[in-house]
Amino acid sequence: MVIGVPREIKDQETRVALTPAGVYALREAGHEILIEHDAGAGSSMPDVEYREAGAVVLDSAADVWAQADVIVKVKEPQPTEVQHFRPGLVLFTYLHLAPQPELTRQLQRAQVTAIAYETVQRDDGILPLLEPMSEVAGRLAAQVGAEYLEKPHSGRGVLMGGVPGVAPAEVVVVGAGIVGSNAAKVAVGTGAHVTVLDLNVERLRWLDDIHQGRVATLVSSPKILDDAAAKADLLIGAVLVPGRSAPKVIKRSTIAAMPKGSVFVDVAIDQGGCAETSRPTTHSDPVYVVEGVQHYCVANMPALVPRTSTLALTNATLPYLLKIANLGPEEAMRQDESLLRGLNTYRGDITYPAVAESQDRRWHEVILDS
Repeated sequence: MVIGVPREIKDQETRVALTPAGVYALREAGHEILIEHDAGAGSSMPDVEYREAGAVVLDSAADVWAQADVIVKVKEPQPTEVQHFRPGLVLFTYLHLAPQPELTRQLQRAQVTAIAYETVQRDDGILPLLEPMSEVAGRLAAQVGAEYLEKPHSGRGVLMGGVPGVAPAEVVVVGAGIVGSNAAKVAVGTGAHVTVLDLNVERLRWLDDIHQGRVATLVSSPKILDDAAAKADLLIGAVLVPGRSAPKVIKRSTIAAMPKGSVFVDVAIDQGGCAETSRPTTHSDPVYVVEGVQHYCVANMPALVPRTSTLALTNATLPYLLKIANLGPEEAMRQDESLLRGLNTYRGDITYPAVAESQDRRWHEVILDS
């Protein structure tokens, strides 16, 4: 099978979908890898390393798209990439289709077999291809939040860990999943006072246990959230419902009650954001202010640390990509239901219920080609 890796073109998206080691593994399995010139440069992985691993480096993204049976990417296709869609093409990438009805329609019209990293789900409920980037984004959320609390970034001028005689920053994390627990981990490491809210008491109990009381845990409710946010220097939104648009659990009134100059980082922005005041931003223009609160809503945060992110992503995606390449997409999905759960569009239909429901559209149960 021919696997294509185009260079990412989303604003300052410096990750690449496949490492040279991943190329080598696919070549050993008998597949051909086409990679666009400088696709790995942003992750400090030059063309020469891909050539040495056995990839063919092409100058044109159009050639990569046209010649590949499977396109593997990091981020959802951008408007200029839609022209490359065609029937039977397999697209394996983060899609986050719930808040993107037009991209969904384009995938349907072209009859692309689109498998989304973020909806591949094991029998135990784990999202194995979302987890590594959630870990990165969660850790970055605390790091970025600390930066924007600094006065040169128009923040309150609060040091995360404080100093003797001066209280540390108040950090509130909404959601105790992979993103939230990683955000809490880094925030605790800076010396901040950290509070985590979630509806899942067992998850809160786990956090309390591993942090040995250094994290305050609260069962979330609108009043509890409002009270916690009103004292927060840094508020981190880490709410995820797989495949669906994120619920708007943080109201505009909640943001308005926060201290002026405080920071809100919405890690759920890929799925539309978990605050009424959220809208996507980019690395080129990452922050805007609403109600005196700085909003950081960059939809591809892990691109801040592309080498780490690319290595972690390939570690997770490569076993699934090998299945798709070795067996073909239909047989791979028959043999591995976690891949089948990741299928978002197929033969012109939406095949993931949460995407259809978020767009108020119909979905169709998958009937795989023989």
